[in-house]
Amino acid sequence: MQRRFKVILEKNESGGFTVTVPSLPGCVTQGVDRREALEHVQEAIEGFLEALVIEGLPIPSTDVEMDEVQVSY
Repeated sequence: MQRRFKVILEKNESGGFTVTVPSLPGCVTQGVDRREALEHVQEAIEGFLEALVIEGLPIPSTDVEMDEVQVSY
């Protein structure tokens, strides 16, 4: 089965990226650059979903919605 998950890439202190998956709390990884971070998060998601199946837990059926807001300060 093919699924798509939204991921958040954030620059970290070392110049690489930390990646989180909002619809899979606790699924976090990193990479030295964007390409590596995306490769690692794909592996992390696959492992996370595999663990859910092994534990008999449901795989989330919906993904998060993301948008931006503008604020003045």
